[in-house]
Amino acid sequence: MLATEALVLPHRLRGVSLSLRPGEVTAICGPNGAGKSSLLSCLAGLLAPATGAVILHGAPLAAMPLEARARTLGYLPQTPEVAWDVSVQTLAGLGRLPWRTGAAEDAAAVDAALSALDLPAFAHRPVSQLSGGERARALLARVLAGTPRWLLADEPLANLDLAHQLALLGHLRTCAAQGMGVVLVLHDLALAMNHADRVVVLDQGSVQADGPPEQALAEAVLAQVWGVKAHWLGDPGQRALAV
Repeated sequence: MLATEALVLPHRLRGVSLSLRPGEVTAICGPNGAGKSSLLSCLAGLLAPATGAVILHGAPLAAMPLEARARTLGYLPQTPEVAWDVSVQTLAGLGRLPWRTGAAEDAAAVDAALSALDLPAFAHRPVSQLSGGERARALLARVLAGTPRWLLADEPLANLDLAHQLALLGHLRTCAAQGMGVVLVLHDLALAMNHADRVVVLDQGSVQADGPPEQALAEAVLAQVWGVKAHWLGDPGQRALAV
C-alpha cells in the first residue's frame, strides 16, 4: 500500500489522507491549483509535508533508503528536464541506475520500455531532435525502464496525440493488471472516467471525492468542484462529457 496520513503543505494540501492500492489505475483530478502536483510530489518523497506522513508498504517513506525508494517509486514530473542531449536509448537507460544489475537485464528493461512507448525507431536519435510528444514518451520510458512497483506520473498525456494517449493508457492498464500501482494526474475527465479504476478529486488542497469514476466524477461533483453544468453521455467505458 501507498498511503498518506493527514498531509499538510501550507497553501497547497490540507489534511489529505488516502490509501492507494497496487493493481489499480488511480487518476487524480481537479482544477488548477487544487494540489494535484503537490500531492504527487509528496507521494514520491520529493516534498516533505509540514505535518502528516507518507507510508509505503507499512513504513514511513521518509525513513526508506534512497536507493530502495528509487527502485520502488517511478516519478514523472509535469515538466521534466533533460540536462544533456543524449540518445533516447541512453535517456531510458538512466532509469536503470538504482538497480546496478547486469548489462543484459538492463538492456532488456530498456528495450521493453521503448517498445511499450512506440520508440524503437527513435532509440539512437538525440533528444533534441524529438517532437514534444516524442520527448514526453522518451521521458516516460526512462521511468518505466526502472521497473517500479509504483508509477507516479504528472499529466503524462499532455503532449501526446490521441492514438498515443490511448496506447499509453492501455499499457498502463496492463502494468496495473500485473501488480503495479499506477497514479496519474489527469486533466481530461473523459479519459479518467473511461480508463481509471479509481478517481480522487482534489480542490483547494482537500479531497472532495474519491471512488469509482462514475461516483467521483458525478455531475454534482463537476458542478461543485469545476463550477460547470455538464452530463455524461454513452455507455460505461465509452463516456463523453457534454457541457
